[in-house]
Amino acid sequence: MSTGAITLDQDVWKPKFNPWLIAVVVALGAFMEVLDTSIANVALPYMAGSLAASNDQSTWVLTSYLVSNAIVLPISGWIAVRFGRKRFFMSCLAVFTISSLLCGLAPNLGFLLLFRVLQGAGGGGLQPMAQAILADTFPPHQRGLAFALYGITAVMAPTIGPTLGGWITFNYSWRWIFYINVPVGIMTWLLVRRFVEDPPYLSRLKNAGVKLDYIGIALLAIGIGALQILLDKGQEDDWFGSNFITTLVIVSSACLISLVIWEWFHKAPIIDVHLFKSFNFASANVMMFMLGVLLFSSLVLMPQFLQSLLGYTSQLAGLALSAGGLILLFEMPLIGQLSRKIHARRLISFGWLALSLAMFYSTRRIDLQLSFTSATWLRIVQVIGLGFLFVPINLASYVGIAPEKNNAVAGIVNFMRNMGSSVGTSLVTTVLARRSQFHQGRLMEQARIDNPNFVNTVQGLTQHFANAGLSRHEASATAYASIYRSMQAQAASLSYIDTFKVLGVCAAVMFCVSFFLKKNDLGGGGTIAE
Repeated sequence: MSTGAITLDQDVWKPKFNPWLIAVVVALGAFMEVLDTSIANVALPYMAGSLAASNDQSTWVLTSYLVSNAIVLPISGWIAVRFGRKRFFMSCLAVFTISSLLCGLAPNLGFLLLFRVLQGAGGGGLQPMAQAILADTFPPHQRGLAFALYGITAVMAPTIGPTLGGWITFNYSWRWIFYINVPVGIMTWLLVRRFVEDPPYLSRLKNAGVKLDYIGIALLAIGIGALQILLDKGQEDDWFGSNFITTLVIVSSACLISLVIWEWFHKAPIIDVHLFKSFNFASANVMMFMLGVLLFSSLVLMPQFLQSLLGYTSQLAGLALSAGGLILLFEMPLIGQLSRKIHARRLISFGWLALSLAMFYSTRRIDLQLSFTSATWLRIVQVIGLGFLFVPINLASYVGIAPEKNNAVAGIVNFMRNMGSSVGTSLVTTVLARRSQFHQGRLMEQARIDNPNFVNTVQGLTQHFANAGLSRHEASATAYASIYRSMQAQAASLSYIDTFKVLGVCAAVMFCVSFFLKKNDLGGGGTIAE
């Protein structure tokens, strides 16, 4: 069957049920999976205490999930063609739901890690298949609205995950952050079975037969697994100061480079690397990677700043971020409508510009006197640009791509965003640690006995503590300790400012790249404008 015939069949095919009903069903499955990538973060100390594990050991609860999830994501398109997309989506839902129940029942850390690996593998197919189903269910000129709905799940879920996880863990038990997936998963599985169907071209591709690429799967699993672990443990183990991290870098680099070369020449690759010959597709994936970096970086930075330096509880920090989530909730459908009237690359360029300005604006507002109201408005400013990026970048990735490649496109795009989130989290923790040390060293240079300002501060604090009833020696020691804590807090605050500057520069670079994207046909969604 020729590509032209496949495309023609796809143009006339329509699902039996209302596309928006299908969109809600598949988005629910994707939301559940994305939520699970962040909901367990705040529950780690409780898990460690309950399972008699150390805090370092408990972090593998996150790493194990991310590793298996990252391995499945890029090959999900290949699996969908091999076994059928609906069958694969339902299988992923079943594995994710059953493993969620098993995670809640886990008697020790070993079993919990095993079940988290299974959960991550099941969840790895939910995001890309949801996006691919939307791309085929809606006509090209309505894809923007469909991707807006999907964008709400992809952006909102990690925003509310930590807050929801903290509330559930505090009021019930950490096991319930897994149990809540069970009824949602069962309901979603039944709805998918009833309403979702595969388009005709998938049946033809499936019947054509696909050979199993054992070498490609092995290279991918080892390369991505090593990469995910080194990103998660790099700062903790001092990066190249650790032989373990250095080994992981070598293994990951060798496997991923070999994977690209192998897949390029393989007749039936598990990852269609030839898609990257399209400049538009390659650029859109770089931008989706950077979107993952900035989205998750800001999700790490803001609550961490509020909790570690301003003393906010996890729930209060979550409330400060929730206003930004509400803005995205209303903004996404608007962007979906605008995508039918404005070229994707123009929306993308505005989004990167707004995001860059927001990051630099954050450097002016971040300080140790930041109020709850100011933090809330700052988060709103930070998320405005995100809404202009998710939907248009997804649209840009489909420009010039044949419909039979929709599964592959969705898998690669979602993989790039997830890897961006891992890199972003690793980036900010490293920059924060290194710049905090730098600024603390600079501030300590001012703590000298020949500095009159320092001496006057010490004397003033010593007198203050002496008047409060401490002995002269105790008052002097307390004064020095108070100054040291103040320097640490100030150094940490400056490190957050530096990190926001780095993110602002990254967004500015993407703003420049956006002008090289091809225009999409506003009436044709994934086609190139004449």
